[in-house]
Amino acid sequence: MSLDINITVIDREGTEHEFAVPTDMNLNLMEVCKGYDLPVAGICGGMAMCASCQVYILTEEHFGERNADEQAMLDEAYHVEENSRLGCQIPITAQLNGLKVKIAPEEQ
Repeated sequence: MSLDINITVIDREGTEHEFAVPTDMNLNLMEVCKGYDLPVAGICGGMAMCASCQVYILTEEHFGERNADEQAMLDEAYHVEENSRLGCQIPITAQLNGLKVKIAPEEQ
């Protein structure tokens, strides 16, 4: 039985998009954003080898821990903030219900 959670994504123009996302499909946040045609490139395919899926976590309780690969990539990325995460490294779980993120600016 699928449990859907609610996630809000703010795009680069400031528009809020609210989604009901299933937790039983082994998705990550990058895949959700791409599935809804939001401007998240995911160039490396979710391997934490680029920062094209960087987001800012706006709900503090959902920040979570960065793994070593994610931290190493963020150390080299542009527009990194204290609340930066790579969307590909955020698996969709029931604990993320109410998550709100903003897509980071494009790297230049």
